Formats: sequence, C-alpha cells, structure tokens
Amino acid sequence: MDRLTEMEAFATVVDQGGFTDAAKKMGISKSAVSKHVSSLETRLGARLLNRTTRRVSPTEIGLAYYDRARRVLNDAGEADALVTAMQSAPSGMLRVSVATDFGVNHLSPILGDFLHAFPDITVNMVLNNRYVELISEGFDMAIRVGELEDSSLRARKLTETTKRMIASPDYFKKFGRPERIDDLNDHKLLHYSNQAAGNVWKITAPSGEVRQVRTAGSLTVNDGQSLLNAAIGGLGIAYLPSFLYAEPMRQGLLVDAIPELPEETQGIYAIYPPGRYTQPKVRAFIDFLVDQFRDKGPGDW
Repeated sequence: MDRLTEMEAFATVVDQGGFTDAAKKMGISKSAVSKHVSSLETRLGARLLNRTTRRVSPTEIGLAYYDRARRVLNDAGEADALVTAMQSAPSGMLRVSVATDFGVNHLSPILGDFLHAFPDITVNMVLNNRYVELISEGFDMAIRVGELEDSSLRARKLTETTKRMIASPDYFKKFGRPERIDDLNDHKLLHYSNQAAGNVWKITAPSGEVRQVRTAGSLTVNDGQSLLNAAIGGLGIAYLPSFLYAEPMRQGLLVDAIPELPEETQGIYAIYPPGRYTQPKVRAFIDFLVDQFRDKGPGDW
C-alpha cells in the first residue's frame, strides 16, 4: 500500500477519534481505513493504536509517530499547493542574466511590452559578460549566445544569429585585406576575453574544414560592444555576431573581412533550471521572447 496513504489514514483516525469518522473524513470505507492502519503497523512492526469497543487512542509509540506523520502530511499538502500556485498566473520577481551587448541592444527595448502584458511580474535584469551559475547565484534564467556548455540546465532556442569577421574600410585601406584564413596571422585581431578557448578563433574554411587562428591580437576586452567600437575605429578585425555588427555594416562603417568564407550560425537560447515544472514567470518570459524573435533570422539583425 502507499506509505503516504497509510500515514494519512492513521493520522485521521487519531484526529477523529475513531475509524468511522475517519472514513467519513477521507471519503472511503471504514474497512479500507482499517486496512491502511493495519498495513502501517505491520510495516513498522509496532502497535500504534489502542482499540476498544468504545474508543480508539494512540499508544505511546503511536503518539510520537503521529507528531512526525502530521508534519510530513502538512509538508506534502504544502508541496501540492506550491505546484498548483506555480501553474497559476505569472507573478513575482524574475531575475535574468544576459550578456551586456545583447541585453542593451535587444532585450531592454522590448521589456516594456512584457511588463505591460504581465503587471504582476517585476524584472531584475543583470547585465554581465560571464557565465553565471544560475541556481547558486539566484537567477531564474539566462540568455546565452553560441554553443552551450554541457550541464543539467534546460534550454529553449529563441532565434539564431551569424558570426563573421569584420573591420572598417579604413583599416583595410591601411593594412590590406586578407584573402584567406592564413593571412589573418599578419593582421591586428580584436579578441573577446571571456572566450573559453582564449584568443583562438575557430573559422570554417570553404572546404568545410574548421581552422583555428591564434594570435595575441592588438586588443582584448570582455565586452562585444567595445570590440565593435574598436573595429569601427579602425583598430583591427573583430569576430562578432550579426546582432552587433548588422546595423553598422548597413551604414558602411564595417565590411566583411573574407566574404568567401561560410557564415557561422549561432543559436540564442533561454537557459533555466531543470525540473518537471517551470515557474509561470519564467515560462511567460520565454514565451514572450520566442514570439518577439519568431520572425527574426540570422539575416534580419
């Protein structure tokens, strides 16, 4: 028999003072209540109730067990209520981690629409350029770009972006334009310091081979927008996602370093803690982002 049901039957008998009233309380037959209690006593190897023709009362062991059982049953009830509440209307504080450049350029402009749609949610958006530990650092979710690290976290793809090497026309007038991947060794490269592989670019050649380019570079920073500004300023070649460089490229401030190379497509993901149930506030925000980015592909940034 189910242990929790046995426990509930025993505690209800104690609360009601007998099997008949306990059966009415639980909505089952008196014989069913008796079977649950007998099964519990057999499993524990102890008599929990004193039974007479007139009354039922807990034994000394039964009274001690009742105190703990009632706590367990109360906790179980609260757990059920919590799940029900979590499936209800989205509300509460939503703490989100997102890379500074993506947050400033693409999340901040649409947050107002989300908050208007969900007035019971407040958002604490933390802009940083590192991989935070969601659970230990108290985040409800994060937005991450590119290849995901292996983890137990859940992920939902929001959209895609592309990544290309770009620089200003003035830079290429001064230093020449690379024609192939090996030519990058003779150029000034602008690096993102938070890359797990360090100052290494993984570039796909026209043949499909993935090549690695490693140089010290002329500038290393931990912020994509700063790299973009450096590239526009003619300081070197940057390897950036299209959601950063697309508009300056349309304005003619940047050009593709090696147009013949295939574009690298990167996913943009919502990351959130594992579990069968997703908090309503998290689910609401992810659904909102999916809808916002639904028609936005790599070429639309």
